[in-house]
Amino acid sequence: MKLYDVPADLISKYNVPGPRYTSYPTAVQFKENRNTDDLISALKVRNLVPCNVSLYIHIPFCFSLCWYCGCTKIITRDRDRGDVYLDFLAKEMDLIAGMLHPESEIIQLHLGGGTPTFLSPPQLQRLGDELKKRFRYHKEIEFGVEIDPRSFTTEHAQVLAQIGCNRASLGVQDTNEEVQKAIHRIQPLEKTERSVGWLRQNGILSINLDLIYGLPRQTVSTFSRTISDILPLNPDRLAVYSYAHIPSVMPAQKLLNADEFPEPGEKLSMLACSIETLKSHGYRYIGMDHFSRADDELSKALDNGTLQRNFQGYSTHSDTDMYALGMSGISMTSNYYYQNSKDIDDYYSGLKNGFLPVVKQLKLTKDDEIRRSWISQIMCKPTIRFDEFNDKWSIDVKSFFAEEWKFLRMHEDEGLLSINDDAIIIHPTGRLFLRNIAMIFDSYLQSSHTDRPFSKTV
Repeated sequence: MKLYDVPADLISKYNVPGPRYTSYPTAVQFKENRNTDDLISALKVRNLVPCNVSLYIHIPFCFSLCWYCGCTKIITRDRDRGDVYLDFLAKEMDLIAGMLHPESEIIQLHLGGGTPTFLSPPQLQRLGDELKKRFRYHKEIEFGVEIDPRSFTTEHAQVLAQIGCNRASLGVQDTNEEVQKAIHRIQPLEKTERSVGWLRQNGILSINLDLIYGLPRQTVSTFSRTISDILPLNPDRLAVYSYAHIPSVMPAQKLLNADEFPEPGEKLSMLACSIETLKSHGYRYIGMDHFSRADDELSKALDNGTLQRNFQGYSTHSDTDMYALGMSGISMTSNYYYQNSKDIDDYYSGLKNGFLPVVKQLKLTKDDEIRRSWISQIMCKPTIRFDEFNDKWSIDVKSFFAEEWKFLRMHEDEGLLSINDDAIIIHPTGRLFLRNIAMIFDSYLQSSHTDRPFSKTV
């Protein structure tokens, strides 16, 4: 079956609300809980021995509103707000650094948002200095930053290099002017080209470009042109995200013209076309929404089994705890998730009083941990071997998921995957429906009969 030939009835059947599985259980399951006593005790026990950890720093500010955006952000042109925010980030860094083992090292560091480069170059320099004062960096640290080319300068690039950044992800979304008007994000290709040039001139060589398909006024033809436009920039990675339309959760999306959205079949064809085009230009389809060159660390992680999926999408270094600092940040350890306040004044208030600004928590059960591991396998591996999973969890996966296996057989009958005696092999067409396959094993979805606050899977 060619990727373009997915039957219409299959698209209709699986175009249902579902999680993206950047975590399991998903954030919907987190419970309101500001008491951090048990959480802090668990973190201290977790850090009795040194380990490699990941840090995520959320910078919420943006100069203007992109109507499609689902990120936690604050729209302002007042850069002085960045100084106040950095004051409180430093307080949170002190609390987290104080719980880590003194010999633990940061193997991954990511600045996200919002727009991290909303911060002026001196503010970015201060952020880098505050981090370096409190945390030990691994000699092979992956230090990434998200960039909006519309406000990026050569001075930003210079400072990012000085503080140790070696990876950059640039928001592009679409190069078509009509699509840009529809989503309220005018970004000439020249600005993206210029930003990539500044980064490389300053030694930041690993470049990722973010695209979104399923936006208003997009067609397979226009999106193919977007792919053609950005390929000469020779990115190491591409994230080609499916637009998530949830206006009930993200009110700004109500500004988009719903009549201009592509139909589900055309939207899926945009992804299929991207997969085939990028493959012909030397990119591997890592899974769901990520592509990388064969020599990139993401491809290597896919091959050696260390690929993971977390709140930033696909990433390397599985089994590392992630501490997310800043308003709305979601942290994850082996058996805990916790989330900071999404309200900036509330975030500041907790830190003023010396507390972690946590508002939601979830302690995972053993069943959660097993299902998280299995769903991660589905999202990250084309071939899932039973013996490896059975040995890790001391279970028989077919028995443990006996009820779910019946539904998995239905996917086999539809040609999405094959079930052998020792493995599941997810076919290329099946990889277009990874979220649907994973949903079979989501016990919270199976037990809930309420409306699902998720985007459609196609």
